[in-house]
Amino acid sequence: MTLLIRDVIVVDGDGDGAGVGVGEGGSAEPLDVVVDDEVVQRVEARGTTSPESVDAVLAGDGRMLLPGFVDAHAHADGRLFDASVQLALLRQGVTTVIGGQDGVSYAPGDGAYASEYFAAINGPHPAWRGGGIRDLLASYDGATALNAGVLVPAGTVRHVACGRSTDAASPAELGRMRALVADGLADGALGLSTGLDYVPGIFAGTDELVALAEPVAAAGGVYVSHMRGGYEANSAAGIAEVAEIARRTGVPVHVSHFHAEPPIVHDLLDGLAASGVDATFDAYPYTRGCSILAMPILPASLTVRPVDEVLGALRDPAERQRLLDDWFPSIVDYPSLGPDWPGMLTLAHVASPEHAWALGRTLGDAARAAGTDPASFALDVLAASRLEVNVVMAVRHERSPAELASILAHPRAIGGSDGIFVGGHPHPRARGTFARYLRLLVLQEQALDWPDAAALVSTRAADRFGLGLRGRIRAGWTADLVLVDPDRVRDRATYDEPLALAEGIEDVLVAGVPVLAGGALTGATPGRGIRRGTRGSTTDGRPARSAARAAADRSAARSTSTGA
Repeated sequence: MTLLIRDVIVVDGDGDGAGVGVGEGGSAEPLDVVVDDEVVQRVEARGTTSPESVDAVLAGDGRMLLPGFVDAHAHADGRLFDASVQLALLRQGVTTVIGGQDGVSYAPGDGAYASEYFAAINGPHPAWRGGGIRDLLASYDGATALNAGVLVPAGTVRHVACGRSTDAASPAELGRMRALVADGLADGALGLSTGLDYVPGIFAGTDELVALAEPVAAAGGVYVSHMRGGYEANSAAGIAEVAEIARRTGVPVHVSHFHAEPPIVHDLLDGLAASGVDATFDAYPYTRGCSILAMPILPASLTVRPVDEVLGALRDPAERQRLLDDWFPSIVDYPSLGPDWPGMLTLAHVASPEHAWALGRTLGDAARAAGTDPASFALDVLAASRLEVNVVMAVRHERSPAELASILAHPRAIGGSDGIFVGGHPHPRARGTFARYLRLLVLQEQALDWPDAAALVSTRAADRFGLGLRGRIRAGWTADLVLVDPDRVRDRATYDEPLALAEGIEDVLVAGVPVLAGGALTGATPGRGIRRGTRGSTTDGRPARSAARAAADRSAARSTSTGA
């Protein structure tokens, strides 16, 4: 189908930084864009192509046309098949998500560990029956309105090779882990992810991570890390380990959800650059975080065990008392919490029906309502929910919009929501992040112009993760496209009302197919699993020249047939 998008201001991340930029030509004048057979065929002066010569016309009405947004840190692994999740993402302009984050996902293997341990983060994959990265990517082909890329999850790999061991991997185990990583990259994974505050990643030493990063470097992938140590004031320790892995392997690195005070973020990034480390990061435009409740409040030596064993310990009077007496006093030292932790953790998802009343309440408030103390209430909720609980996590010092803008305006920043779609009272970042980037950074704080914003939400991620011909609006490039009304774009999800959808983005195309029209899903499912490529290749491995030449050939053929 040939589609004419009329009267748009074309903006992408290669703009010149002088206000609104255009991919080819630099003009802020309204243009027309012709899309055919999954790609942008041409960007041209308004009125060049007659509506009668195309199959369909989409009225831009002077809106901005940006390349499809890439969520570089998403937890939609299993929820992407849900229409409501697709709608929430598309209303923000997101056309591609990158999953397999924090070291835990379904492949390689049978997915049982991920579905158990990350049940409150990724949710179950509705059709997963086991396999490798190739099979996981294939599960998205034609089954969703959005694209999905994945990372090889180092924690899952460790679990496959080492089981629930807390010891260093043996040479044989390490060899198997390296082979699984290499296989995943050969299957099309974008890189390797680690989650070093989660299990089993917390038990992986730096030497083990270096060994796993070597095949990533060899394949041209990216090492992506939820760093060790809790971030915030402790971020330097995590960055030091990331830097060591990069120096020893030559792998490019990407820091997940880099949340800390702006001077810490800038100083540490400057240090990485000065030492020659090729580093990028993602950060969401909120201060509060979100994760499974068990991670900050239970010892890793316990949560690494099978769920039934953990539940047995929580229900055993002696074990429970040891946790209350010996363990809970230590969680005040967790960098993101402190002594006021009961008031900093808000229940976002609780699998236990009898505790549904507590959603949206802090552990402190819920414990008072239940007539108990916060630690005991937390153990009760975890036991009743089989550990399937996630929480919104406040930090000791809220950051102002200007401080968040200072972090996100960094030239090595990449858009990533860390969005979690499991829960009745989730973090608003899942439904607001990308619209909030535009409203906060461009319109409110004026920290970015529109081309810089396009680079943040699309272009840099497409380049960094090898998403093929995405992230720019060019002839021959994939037509993942977003129409943005700059006067209306805004996030509506809040901590009190986290399910509200974003506004100002009502028309989105994926591979040239309208998937959002007038703010509603069209029902089309042109999304696919994106296999790792380079800026010079398409996602199915065809060289870029072939795609561009095909577009030119189609244009020439049409001109000949119409006598133009």
